[in-house]
Amino acid sequence: MRAPYASDPERSRGRLVAEEESSFRSCFQRDRDRIIHASAFRRLKHKTQVFVEHEGDNYRTRLTHSIEVAQVARTIAGALGLNQELTEAVALAHDLGHTPFGHTGEDALHALMAPYGGFDHNAQAIRIVTVLERHYAEFDGLNLTWETLEAIAKHNGPVVGDLPWALAECNAAIDLELHTHASAEAQVAALSDDIAYNNHDLHDGLRAGLFTDDDIAVLPIVGPAYEKVDAKYPGLDLNRRRHEALRRVFGVMVADVIDTARAALATSGAQSVEQIRLLGRPVVCFSPPLWDDLKEIRAFLFRRMYRAPSVMKKRAEVAVVVEELFALFLADPGLLPARWHPDLARAARDETAVARIISDYIAGMTDRFALQEHARLI
Repeated sequence: MRAPYASDPERSRGRLVAEEESSFRSCFQRDRDRIIHASAFRRLKHKTQVFVEHEGDNYRTRLTHSIEVAQVARTIAGALGLNQELTEAVALAHDLGHTPFGHTGEDALHALMAPYGGFDHNAQAIRIVTVLERHYAEFDGLNLTWETLEAIAKHNGPVVGDLPWALAECNAAIDLELHTHASAEAQVAALSDDIAYNNHDLHDGLRAGLFTDDDIAVLPIVGPAYEKVDAKYPGLDLNRRRHEALRRVFGVMVADVIDTARAALATSGAQSVEQIRLLGRPVVCFSPPLWDDLKEIRAFLFRRMYRAPSVMKKRAEVAVVVEELFALFLADPGLLPARWHPDLARAARDETAVARIISDYIAGMTDRFALQEHARLI
């Protein structure tokens, strides 16, 4: 049964371009399906989280991560009586704007774009679903509902101060009320992202040999999970032991969010999604004790994985790929593929407009394609 504060597809604020709605799919289901069929979504299969795409077939990619986030998000949304289709749509779309080479590529592109308004992957996701996907006859983008756009734009909370230029352009066309919190569905998607990457980065780091099971067995949540597995399955082989422990870590985080959110929603008194937006605080979050534990896990991952010497060496190498491609295209925009030439013609001699087109092109590259183009052109 859906809660009163859940997003109701029958009360959607609609789409920027009016369409005849489906007779057998809700508007949020259609949003989810359009995201799945988007070119940008398919490209996520060759964009990695921490490692570079060619370093191994078993590491998470942005695509597998997004699917894991969507699975967690549907589970939590269902337990809280929220709209699962909207939650899933946001979870699947949340990483669409990421560059090749993970946060390394984003940091490099943001620095290169500093004179032209910067780069932000959340704003880029909005740009993709409103402008850059060009497949439909009647509109650019995916023409998603207001609720899905709002959720993508501010699933991490209100957006205040100077807006990223890509988000400012969208907000000028359709006011997303960026000063408020998003729906509970968007908040679930954001926490599901945290749950997924905290868990799978431990798994990927173990697989990469950056640390051992004994190293992480001293961490909160993780250590007790290993102890429970060892007590129930003594002598279990390494891979099964690891899997059993980390899936219990997953379960602890999911259960904590559900219990904490239920309590927060009950005490909020909210009876509509509009009241959720105006509460002035999130209602979907970790409990303070679990949040403290996660901070310790994150500090470990930052030290032993994200800043590991082998990872930092690769980060430096791929940052050069992004920097050199950007400089090459800025010096000769005609090197961009032909489908980008109409955009370049409209930009004329506006350097900022040209730089933003180049940014769109590079941000859309996969790890593999960026390396191939760098080898071919440079």
